[in-house]
Amino acid sequence: MSTYSHLNDSAIKALGLSDAERILKIRSERWIGYPKAKQILAKLEDLLIYPRTHRMPNLLIVGDTNNGKTMLAQRFKNLHPAIDNPSGDGIQAPVLLIQAPPVPDEGRFYNAILELLFAPYRPSERVDKKQFQAIKLLRYVGLKVLVIDEIHHILAGNLNRQKAFLNVIKYLGNELQISIVGVGTKDAFRALQTDPQLANRFEPVTLPRWEMDHDFQRLLASFERMLPLKQASSLAQQELASVLYAMSEGYIGELSRLLSEACSQAILSGSEQISVKLLQQVDWTPPSKRKRQLEGVR
Repeated sequence: MSTYSHLNDSAIKALGLSDAERILKIRSERWIGYPKAKQILAKLEDLLIYPRTHRMPNLLIVGDTNNGKTMLAQRFKNLHPAIDNPSGDGIQAPVLLIQAPPVPDEGRFYNAILELLFAPYRPSERVDKKQFQAIKLLRYVGLKVLVIDEIHHILAGNLNRQKAFLNVIKYLGNELQISIVGVGTKDAFRALQTDPQLANRFEPVTLPRWEMDHDFQRLLASFERMLPLKQASSLAQQELASVLYAMSEGYIGELSRLLSEACSQAILSGSEQISVKLLQQVDWTPPSKRKRQLEGVR
């Protein structure tokens, strides 16, 4: 076991898998509890135990695309899954995670909630009926925190629809005495400003893009311990860290995908190690260049 001191126990165990199985494991989602993520998780945990009042505190998690927001929200939900509650009246679901509809639409929002709760409904039903059903079920399952991902989608509608949708969020929070967590890009700030009263209830926290510093190098060291390669890559060393930072541009989602591709190539090539030379061979386009390419297509 000491031969693989660069790996954690789970990664060491994965070395016994076939190459195809190892690559499949590498490409699955992984959670790394870096300091900023832990701080935000602690705030989410505080919301979960906050006494029920008529003015519940809310949280707005903001960050660039592909910078770990959704994974953080998913992590919080996974830490508090729905339970059968055999000794009680029925299932308990303290945390629900839903995605905001592509446009601010009250009916579609309630549809998403009802689908998440496996509740039968007719899409053509009146909104007030859906609202009544959703409120009843959310109260029944003991919801405490509702997480709305992609909340910046509110801006996709006109001002009246934006205000109407924000009123729905405010109503749910007041009626159920639950905390609302919004997750989105920096446009989410602008979306909530449509309703100053509601905006004041949301504490903003940001997931900034990483800098090329010791924190980023520690992040790379954490990644390396989870990637089942037989040889140490020393990802945190300055030269390799700088290349990885330039290719990912400081976005943790990009970094995770880049390392997954590099790790898969290291297995297939038999090198069992990520190096600068191997990274140069990975089919990879940095996010800013991809964005320019897409803009050029228009």
